[in-house]
Amino acid sequence: MKKAILSRALMGFPMGIAIGQCISLLVSALLGRGTFEACVPSFVTAVGSELSAVALQTLLCGILGAASAASSLVWTADWSLLKRTVVNFLLLTGAMLPIAYVTGWMEHSVKGFLLYFAAFTLIFALIWLVQYLALKRRVKKLNEKVQGM
Repeated sequence: MKKAILSRALMGFPMGIAIGQCISLLVSALLGRGTFEACVPSFVTAVGSELSAVALQTLLCGILGAASAASSLVWTADWSLLKRTVVNFLLLTGAMLPIAYVTGWMEHSVKGFLLYFAAFTLIFALIWLVQYLALKRRVKKLNEKVQGM
């Protein structure tokens, strides 16, 4: 199991960096200023330079990708769907929220934390629902094929 976790984490690290970069590009494009905003300005100020902030944010995006990929192994466990969902949510939350706080992706207040947590939970639930419905449809088609034999 440790080997599987390490393997997934190593594959997830560069994916986290790539996704983080794409999100930075998307946010920069949506802000409409015509400039690339690599990091939240308050994070740049807190770290001391843009280069240091981008380097740290890149590392943290990689860690987030590694944690996300490794936590996906929860879905291979022989547990109930509810337990797998809760454990996966807690693992992802444990990785995402501290990184979001450090990088300034969330406002440093109770309101900011609650809004970010609510958005994170909504996105998690939507992704979970889409995956659940797709898998349910796939199982239904397989069952129809088996019954037709």
